[in-house]
Amino acid sequence: MPANKKLLLLPGDGIGPEVMQEVTKVLEFFDKKRIASFDMSEGLVGGASIDATGLPITPDVVARAKGSDAVLFGAVGGPKWDKVGFDVRPEVAILTLRRELGLFANLRPATVLDPLIEASTLKPDVVRGLDIMIVREATGGIYFGEPRGIETLPDGQKRGINTEVYTTSEIERVARVAFDLARQRQGRVCSVEKANVMESGLLWRQTVTALGAAEYADVALSHMYADNCAMQLVRNPRQFDVIVTGNLFGDLLSDLASMCTGSLGMLPSATLGAPDSSGRRLSLYEPIHGSAPDIAGKGVANPLAQTFSLAMLLRYSFDMKEEAALVEKACLSVLEQGLRTPDIMQDGKTRVTTQEMGTAVMRELERLAA
Repeated sequence: MPANKKLLLLPGDGIGPEVMQEVTKVLEFFDKKRIASFDMSEGLVGGASIDATGLPITPDVVARAKGSDAVLFGAVGGPKWDKVGFDVRPEVAILTLRRELGLFANLRPATVLDPLIEASTLKPDVVRGLDIMIVREATGGIYFGEPRGIETLPDGQKRGINTEVYTTSEIERVARVAFDLARQRQGRVCSVEKANVMESGLLWRQTVTALGAAEYADVALSHMYADNCAMQLVRNPRQFDVIVTGNLFGDLLSDLASMCTGSLGMLPSATLGAPDSSGRRLSLYEPIHGSAPDIAGKGVANPLAQTFSLAMLLRYSFDMKEEAALVEKACLSVLEQGLRTPDIMQDGKTRVTTQEMGTAVMRELERLAA
C-alpha cells in the first residue's frame, strides 16, 4: 500500500459538510482495500470559522494547509454572514489559501456525460461529447492587483478602484500548465483576453505567443477575445480543447461553460501551485458549486462534484490515475442507472438523496474493484 498521504479537509458552510461526508467514504474505501492510506484531518473555513474565531480562516489552518499533500475544500458563505466586514467575509478563506499557498492555476473541466446530455439547456447535438479544460490564472489580475479600494473624491463622490495587473512570469507559468495539459489531450490551446482594448491583454497575447513558439511548437495555439469566447461557448463549445485565460475572464467563462453541461452540481475543479525541487506541489480541490444554504441539511445536495474533485486530487496530486478513473467510472455508472439528485432530475429517472447517491457510488466502487 502506498505511504500515508496527508489530506486537509475543509468542509466549510451550507452543503459543504454533507457532500464532504460522502467523499470521506471514498477515501476510507481505498484505505480498507489497502489501495492507499490517507492521513485525514479537518479544519474550519468560511462562515463556520467566523462563528468560531471571528476570522474566515485562521493562520493555523493556513499552516496546516501548507503542510498537507493536498487540500479538499467544500464551499463557503451564506446570508448569515452578509453583514460582516468586506475583509472578513467567508470568501476571503479561499482567496487567502490561493495567495498563501501560491495556487496560481485553476483547472475547471466542463465535460458532458452521456447520461446527462438532456440536462443541458443547449441542444444535444451541440454538447454531445463536450470536453473542455479551462485553465484560469488564480492569484493575479484584477482580483489581487493594486491599487484597490474605495476612496472619497473632493466633491464627495466615492470611487471604487480595482487594477488589472499581470507580469510576464505570471502569464508564462499558467500558460505552461495549459500547454502541458493540451499535450495530454487534443493538443490545442486557445488563449483568451481582450488585447484589443487592454494593455494587460496585449501583454498576455504576446507572452503566450512567444512561449508557444519557443517551447510548445507541437501544440496548436489560437487566440480569442473574451467576449467572442463567451459567444462561441454557447454557439459551438466543442471547438475548444484547453482554454487559458486570466482571473476575471476565467471566473466568468468557466461558469458559462459549466452550464453547457447542465448543472454546477456535477463539476469539480483543481487549483495548483508550482512544483518544488522534489516535484511536490501544493494544491486545492473543490466543487464549483456554492454553499447553497437554501438546501443545506435537506439531504438533496448533489455530492458528485465533490467526488469528481477527489478524482482530480488523486490524478494531479498523487499520480493515482487508475484510482481516479475508478472513482469517475463509479460516478458515471450510477448516472447510467438513472439515479438523480434534484439538480439533475429528469423525467423517468429515480430521485435520490445526497446520502443515497453517495451510497450508490460506494456500491459501484466495490463492484468495480472486485
